[in-house]
Amino acid sequence: MVYNRNRIALRYLKSSFLVDFIGCLPWDAIYRACEGKEEVRYLLWIRLSRTSRVLEFFQKLEKDIRLNYLFTRIVKLLVVELYCTHTAACIFYYLATTLPPTQEGYTWIGSLKLGDYSYSNFREIDLSKRYWTSLYYAIVTMATVGFGDIHAVNIREMIFVMFFVSFDMILGAYLIGNMTALIVKGSKTERFRDKMTDLIKYMNRNKLGNDIRNQIKGHLSLQYESSYTEGAVLQDIPVSIRAKISQKIYKPLIDKVPLFQGCSPEFINQIVIRLHEEFFLPGEVIMEQGNVVDQIYFVCHGVLEEVGIGEDGTEETVSLLERYSSFGEVSVLCNIPQPCTVQVCELCRLLRLDKQSFTNILQIYFFDGRTILTNLLEGKESNLRIKQLESDITFYIGKQEAELALRVNNAAYHGDLYQLKGLIQAGADPSKTDYDGRSPLHLAASRGYEDITFFLIQKGVDINISDKFGNSPLLEALKNGHDRVAALLVKEGASLNIDDAGSCLCKAVVRGDSDFLKRLLSNGIDPNSKDYDHRTPLHVAAAEGLYLMAKILVEAGASVFSKDRWGNTPLDEGHICGNKNLLKLLEDAKRAQLCEHSDHSQAIRDKMHPRKCTIFPFHPWDPKEKKRSGIVLWIPHTIQELIEMAAEQLKYSGASCILSEDDGRILEVDIICDGQKLYLSGENDQT
Repeated sequence: MVYNRNRIALRYLKSSFLVDFIGCLPWDAIYRACEGKEEVRYLLWIRLSRTSRVLEFFQKLEKDIRLNYLFTRIVKLLVVELYCTHTAACIFYYLATTLPPTQEGYTWIGSLKLGDYSYSNFREIDLSKRYWTSLYYAIVTMATVGFGDIHAVNIREMIFVMFFVSFDMILGAYLIGNMTALIVKGSKTERFRDKMTDLIKYMNRNKLGNDIRNQIKGHLSLQYESSYTEGAVLQDIPVSIRAKISQKIYKPLIDKVPLFQGCSPEFINQIVIRLHEEFFLPGEVIMEQGNVVDQIYFVCHGVLEEVGIGEDGTEETVSLLERYSSFGEVSVLCNIPQPCTVQVCELCRLLRLDKQSFTNILQIYFFDGRTILTNLLEGKESNLRIKQLESDITFYIGKQEAELALRVNNAAYHGDLYQLKGLIQAGADPSKTDYDGRSPLHLAASRGYEDITFFLIQKGVDINISDKFGNSPLLEALKNGHDRVAALLVKEGASLNIDDAGSCLCKAVVRGDSDFLKRLLSNGIDPNSKDYDHRTPLHVAAAEGLYLMAKILVEAGASVFSKDRWGNTPLDEGHICGNKNLLKLLEDAKRAQLCEHSDHSQAIRDKMHPRKCTIFPFHPWDPKEKKRSGIVLWIPHTIQELIEMAAEQLKYSGASCILSEDDGRILEVDIICDGQKLYLSGENDQT
């Protein structure tokens, strides 16, 4: 609906203004002023353009349900017939009057003789009688039932009669067709009237108010007038062609909607082909505040306003919605009641998208869904009066993120690499975790999917990420016995870091899960890790009499000397248990660990306090005159090093061995005591 007078005037000037203006001129006065020139009289035909107003008048009568439809159509058909015959009668009379008076006898009316009455001087006959005679001639000619008393006389009249009879065939077909339609029923106007009648009965039965009555009537009338809309025109066209048409018509508009800024072209195409076009009259309320909404609207043309109703019942205009605006998206996306009432200010052409179709598209193009929510949050931030809406939108974004993480985890759990790749390529973050802090890598490792594990590692997922329970992907693979996946993780740099390694090992020992225990120990877990009671896994194995588990732990280096909070060692637990084989295993381990401990202590002492010896360059049994002063040296790791060091310092050539004071040949440095006297000797000295 256009209210701007300048635009209305401009459109009228471009259309029928000139014809209407010429038709309104006083052509009768002009004709007389021009002294009856025939050319001027022809301009009177312009007035026939006014007949279009008659058609509009009857169209309004046909839609008016207060009048009987059959009666209105019959009156219309009679008027059409009378108008056509009246025009033909005028033309018949015009053809006769345009000849000179001397040739009146050579016209259809001048040569006419009905009974004893002659029309030879027809110009002197009463005007009404001439009109009825012309009308009679036109009607019988149209009905093609002429009686022969009136007929064409000259060539001009014959030619016109031929054209008039041909036109009468078309006019007759029109009249018969319309009469048939009245009997059969089914015309567009009649369907509109029937629907309007049913609606009025419904409104009367339910005692609806005048406001809603006017809105219903106006909307139904608008649907009747705008039958060229998408729903009526494209109903029988295939879906593929309708999709192309929708993309051509609606895509330029949807591309400029702020809600869809930054979305992919594929997503926009899916939105466009699901749109429906609707019209609304001024004053109609499309959405009411507090109602549940399942439609999103986009404004093509017209103006709407968002009205907020306060707690005290006062109304306040929140914003105006013009072209490219949208409304209903907050309620649909966030599943909250409509925050504002939306009503029409001017005649509006809107595009409608239902919630189910929109949700189905978002399930596929979820990355665009995040973009839409971000646009929604930015676009509404300055317009929303209640900050709670901003909180709802933020909450829904978080919910969507969580649902997306669950979908990625679900694909990883079921080993669907194709779906997982599709989700990640569409924008899903493979590093997102679910409510338990589990990433897709956790699930792939626990299920043993080597291909998915490798794919996620390539995507840069944290290989050592831990869930809420402290489990890493490597630990999940070890728990479920997936050695190939575990090897892949270790190869890519994964490390086994367990927060409470002692408890984890103790639980494995109690379960008797030797394979899991071996995997943990082989991946660097300390076998002497302790639980909350300072008990090592070997404590538990000895107390429970688990020989195999104890053997695995001992071979991995578990100490039999570790003490728990009560001061007990695994060996003490073994004595209490009484398992002889286990006890023997622990005793053997004790001895081995004691020796190892002794050797280790000696090595530590040697490192902290190095041993030294004094080496003399002669045989211990040589006489005094051959004896010389010796040299003090630190004892090296091998006897050969000691010989070489002594020979170099003492300038002794041919040295081959080290002797004790008892002339004993020393073969190992370990038997040399700190401060011992030694003698450097050669082969000749021994002989």
